[in-house]
Amino acid sequence: MKQQEGAALLATNFYNFETLRGIMEAAQETGQPVILQMTKSSIDYMGLQVAVSMARAALEHYQVEGWLHLDHSDSYALVEACLAGGFDSVMIDASEKPFEENIAISRKVVTLAAKYNANVEAELGYIAKLGQSAETVGFTDPEEARIFVEQTGVDALVVAIGSAHGFYKKEPRLDIERLKAIHAVTSAVLVLHGGSGIPAASLRESIANGICKINLATEIKNLFIRTLHTCFESKEEIDLRKLFPPAITAVKNLVAEKLNIVK
Repeated sequence: MKQQEGAALLATNFYNFETLRGIMEAAQETGQPVILQMTKSSIDYMGLQVAVSMARAALEHYQVEGWLHLDHSDSYALVEACLAGGFDSVMIDASEKPFEENIAISRKVVTLAAKYNANVEAELGYIAKLGQSAETVGFTDPEEARIFVEQTGVDALVVAIGSAHGFYKKEPRLDIERLKAIHAVTSAVLVLHGGSGIPAASLRESIANGICKINLATEIKNLFIRTLHTCFESKEEIDLRKLFPPAITAVKNLVAEKLNIVK
């Protein structure tokens, strides 16, 4: 799942067929690979096997190179179910645990994932969750990152360098010097969460200094819903097949824009 030097993979969360279709159309038109992500709430909503089958069928239909990834799971049982269900990679998020406990939990998942030839992503430091203040961040320490990767064997590491989940009240400032220091001491794929709302120039700078995977979620669902609201207000229509296409197109255009930034 590694991308070429100087580029990153875009990891997009999908929530239903319509958001998946928008993502696939963008990837097909740009010719770029994409990671399809789901959180526990999306899996609960769609059903694990339905979601997996839908994602695999979409990748095949649109002839897009892509992978299926479990985003932000703190549950070993869910990780195991997703691996058994055909996911290519999983994220175990024990970042709120003490350092040694985070290591132990992540290492256990790495051992499990090896049986499925799957990759593991973990998080070190703390990135503010949706609804929290962006200041609720515990920046990743480079030396701890080195130790963490060495002792867990994770393939990818989410680093806390100033991003946050959700939208920003003011323009985020990524700590590029910290990123450089982390990149210098670990061979793990470095991941930036909270990609929604970060300016293109900042994304490109982060890629140039070691970020290989960028997550996009909040912008997708926000744009989809806002576009639907506009459609509902502007026309008296009950046929979902006529209401959804503008929202699908909006998602496609957004994802295409992001794919062109990270390539």
